[in-house]
Amino acid sequence: MDLNSLKDTRRLAAMILELVPLNALLILSGPLGAGKTTLTQQLGLELGSKAHISSPSYTLIHEYPTPRGLLVHIDAYRLPSIEALLNLGLEDYLDRARLVVVEWGEELQKHYPEALVLELEFKNNMRRARLLKNGRDLLPGRKNKIEGESKKGKVKRGK
Repeated sequence: MDLNSLKDTRRLAAMILELVPLNALLILSGPLGAGKTTLTQQLGLELGSKAHISSPSYTLIHEYPTPRGLLVHIDAYRLPSIEALLNLGLEDYLDRARLVVVEWGEELQKHYPEALVLELEFKNNMRRARLLKNGRDLLPGRKNKIEGESKKGKVKRGK
């Protein structure tokens, strides 16, 4: 999906929220400047948050209450390992949040195979996004929820 404007990013956020179940884990992947924090801001707006959503680069985790449930924004860039993130209570956040968004958390896929991965890229002044589950892109022509899941379902966790 092309992201030519903030309006496109907001539309992407709305689509993601229609696809993901409660207690979902969304891993954001992409280089610096690709729009990971901007996308999280738009997710917050779509969830009804009135908070100023910013990058948790130095604090690691930000929590944003919304009318539709807690949005948790995590930046794993400075963490020495994914185990460090797990030790910070990721499982607890997943149990109580509407959505947990993790920047730089690609290695989490090993622990959470049902997590969604949003790949963002920025090339030639154009942003593109692909929403993946188990390697399959969910965005092209996709209008329904993820197969076999409802908004009341939880992310299945690996061992």
